[in-house]
Amino acid sequence: MTLCPIAIVAGCQKCPALKICPLKGVLGDYAKPEEKSTKQPAKKGGAKKRR
Repeated sequence: MTLCPIAIVAGCQKCPALKICPLKGVLGDYAKPEEKSTKQPAKKGGAKKRR
């Protein structure tokens, strides 16, 4: 339920106080963006063998 007057009219994303608002997830409609996995799988083979 959205209680914040700015979130009702414009939404949390357009609010000028979005970065400092402590209750954006409670009173507003802010949804935390999903984190994308940036980890790459480890390369197989390890170190090159010396001859």
